[in-house]
Amino acid sequence: MLDIYTWFYTGVALVIIGSIGTVIGPGVNDPIIRTLNTEIPAIGLSLILLTYNSTIALLTYIAATTIISMILLRAIVRLEELGAEL
Repeated sequence: MLDIYTWFYTGVALVIIGSIGTVIGPGVNDPIIRTLNTEIPAIGLSLILLTYNSTIALLTYIAATTIISMILLRAIVRLEELGAEL
């Protein structure tokens, strides 16, 4: 089995790289791809919490995915109402 530090450092790397990629990444016009880009940090956070407890990791992943999806869908709807092109 893999060492517990491997999971932790992989999670930290995914959180850092995924967050940077989501914030300053290429200008993607497809909202589905934007949503998938935000899943990478959520998976990294789940890997970090997996080193402590598997239940916490699962609940964190579900909560992070739900919150990110709601925020992005609200932003997309708001931009559509303003008439901006996505």
